[in-house]
Amino acid sequence: MECQKCHKRQATLHFSQVINGNKTEVHVCEVCAKEKGYMSYPEEAYSLHNLLSGLFNFDSSSIDSPKGSSHKQAEDLQCPQCEMTFSEFKRVGKFGCAECYRTFSERLDPILRRVHSGNTKHHGKIPTRKGGDLHLKKEIESHKAELHHLIENEAFEDAAKVRDEIKELEKQMRGDKT
Repeated sequence: MECQKCHKRQATLHFSQVINGNKTEVHVCEVCAKEKGYMSYPEEAYSLHNLLSGLFNFDSSSIDSPKGSSHKQAEDLQCPQCEMTFSEFKRVGKFGCAECYRTFSERLDPILRRVHSGNTKHHGKIPTRKGGDLHLKKEIESHKAELHHLIENEAFEDAAKVRDEIKELEKQMRGDKT
């Protein structure tokens, strides 16, 4: 099909417009579509690479020392296994091997913290129907951590309440199994 605008090239884009209930079809080539504003140039688009590059460079000032030597050392950091440098990783956006995660870990933590809204640990999810005892175990674990913290701070009355809650949860767990 021929382009409806220039009548020179093959139409590669086909648009349907509905305006006030009237449907019109437009068949245009890529050049005419860009000229008419039907599509943007790829170089104007914000690519995934641009997004990752922005994240990787988001806080380079925080690692700079007054002399700037710390930043240079971080850029020259190289993976011992695949020999990929950190600056190469930033440019490509992918690791060369599994060892890169360990090698660049100090530089990745701030990036991952920003991407994941401050969360750097994955705790996972437990399905509601299948997780019966697991939910109780997790709750008991968190109460025990709280109990330990309260004892360290010598808040013994609060610690006694938490201890009683732990005992009640453990009783529930034993009751579910019998």
